[in-house]
Amino acid sequence: MKRELPKFVYPKGKRGYLYFCRGKTTQRIQADFGTPEFWAEYAIALKGRAPVRPGKTFTALIESYKRSNRFSRLAPRTKADYDKVLTFIVDRIGGLDPAKMQRRSVIAYRDENAGAVRFANYLVQILRILFEHAHDIGWRNDNPAKGVSLLKSTAAPREPWPADLVEAFRAKATGPALLIFELCLGTGQRISDVLRMRWNDIEAGGVNVTQGKTGARLWVPLTPQLRAVLAVTAKDGLTIVTTRGGRMMSYKTAQGHVMRVRLQIGGEGHDIHGLRHTAASELARLGCSDELIQSVTGHSSARMVAHYAGAARQKARAKEAQERRE
Repeated sequence: MKRELPKFVYPKGKRGYLYFCRGKTTQRIQADFGTPEFWAEYAIALKGRAPVRPGKTFTALIESYKRSNRFSRLAPRTKADYDKVLTFIVDRIGGLDPAKMQRRSVIAYRDENAGAVRFANYLVQILRILFEHAHDIGWRNDNPAKGVSLLKSTAAPREPWPADLVEAFRAKATGPALLIFELCLGTGQRISDVLRMRWNDIEAGGVNVTQGKTGARLWVPLTPQLRAVLAVTAKDGLTIVTTRGGRMMSYKTAQGHVMRVRLQIGGEGHDIHGLRHTAASELARLGCSDELIQSVTGHSSARMVAHYAGAARQKARAKEAQERRE
């Protein structure tokens, strides 16, 4: 390994720990060789910068951020999503000084996690937020994550369920699988919100929803298919979707119920999350405006509505246009 190591870095001891040795300076490099953390530590040692002052670390910055209004005003679901990335940052670079991080290190962290594109991009976005907070509390005068481009996903975009597959599912499914399906498709909500729906949320022919991700509060009228399924569903617990013991059903269990039917009808390519996409597409195909679609799905921007409903709307408009040529 020595030939690969940068200048002034040497392995020592039986375990081969790496040390930066120059003149009278000898300090162990904590990070694994080749990682962004290693190069960050090496850069600090090479330039003879002072060690990180007590309390001025990424760990301390994150603790400060979590006490701030920036974090407290987030929806519970968003806080939970942020926490996963914040924990990752603490584990990897918690002891480093955020005032010393440069743009190239942010890019290196992004690229290191490129195998999971969504997480890599989320990491950049969370670092961007942290550095904004660092600016707020006087730790930095700039934001090295600002402007760092996000990676493009190579995964195929999620498609809405085709009409024949929707009908095939309805014909085959029973019990929890059909209930979950109609709740997701009929209300256009995320599966996490569907599983939290309670019987007392149903009011005046609709269901009250508080979205976990955005905090948006909606009242969504029930579709005829959903009303029919709810009419024959036993009220075994507080939530509409329950296990046999009357407890709120987990995502894993719900996914299993739906997957078993998908396998029977050849629907492996269309997952439970695609039903929200399907609901938006159905509304767009029926000629609903962005505002009407948002009133059901709760999307916070027209851009997201266009993402979910754009293809269906284009087909409807193209059909209308071509009919005028006949």
